[in-house]
Amino acid sequence: MSDMEENIVTIIPEESGRIDKVLHIDGMSRSAIQNLIEKGNVSVNGKVISKSYKAKSGEEIAVILPELVEADILPEDIPLDIRYEDSALLVVNKPKGMVVHPAPGHYSGTLVNALMHYCGDSLSGINGVIRPGIVHRIDKDTSGLLIVAKNDAAHQGLAEQIKEHSFDRQYRAIVYGAYKEDAGTIDLPIGRSPKDRKKMAVILSGANARNAVTHYETIEKLGGFSYMKFILETGRTHQIRVHSAYMNHPIAGDPLYGPSKVITELEGQCLHAGYIKFIHPVTGKIIELEAELPEYFEKYLTKLRNKSNI
Repeated sequence: MSDMEENIVTIIPEESGRIDKVLHIDGMSRSAIQNLIEKGNVSVNGKVISKSYKAKSGEEIAVILPELVEADILPEDIPLDIRYEDSALLVVNKPKGMVVHPAPGHYSGTLVNALMHYCGDSLSGINGVIRPGIVHRIDKDTSGLLIVAKNDAAHQGLAEQIKEHSFDRQYRAIVYGAYKEDAGTIDLPIGRSPKDRKKMAVILSGANARNAVTHYETIEKLGGFSYMKFILETGRTHQIRVHSAYMNHPIAGDPLYGPSKVITELEGQCLHAGYIKFIHPVTGKIIELEAELPEYFEKYLTKLRNKSNI
């Protein structure tokens, strides 16, 4: 395998449309993406496509990234809260405020920068040099457990479990109000918002939406808020945040999908990926891990409980 082949990344667009409009690559402008297309670095089913190609939502698009991308990512000695590690993978408890991989405005201080320092060259290359080892991701202001693959075989095995929905991911959150039913399922498709390109939205009809299923359970009602458990069946961008907001119960502190008057003390959405369960892609053993609620979450939970008891 050549060096260039190692920089192939597979991207699945969340909407349909002209290829240069729906193909989003972190750290690359639209003109840079158009340049890749013109150079023949973008293909579908092994066939090189042109800028006029109409991509379909959910279609697998192969992109050969230029070698110079690697120079943008430097190892950084950033402490990692590692909850599990072996020769094939590791599980990190990501703190709130840390970006998972480099992107415009965040080229240092990311989880990838820290992983490159800690792991050296032993990270999977399937997602390209911008996201080495990253099998799935959580948002910058969401805290919690994240699996990192150390080789391509482990990466492929984990990705397959996510695709087949056999990968158990549970979140804790504080939301506005209380759900009518204490437990239930939100089964509503999600796609890129037609009103704001930075946001996702529930799209009830159209080719740009992908199925999204979130299970929820109320743990505790706290006055005007609720302490919730969410279980992901699918893994769409911002899925829990979008689904809960659509049900009129946005995540507390969410600046993107919550009320205009944001709870600033939370510094982002109060959402924690606290539990994962998966089959080890090499040993076949079941790995089950839980991360305690972080300090910011516990502090706000205590505040709400104290208010509810007055």
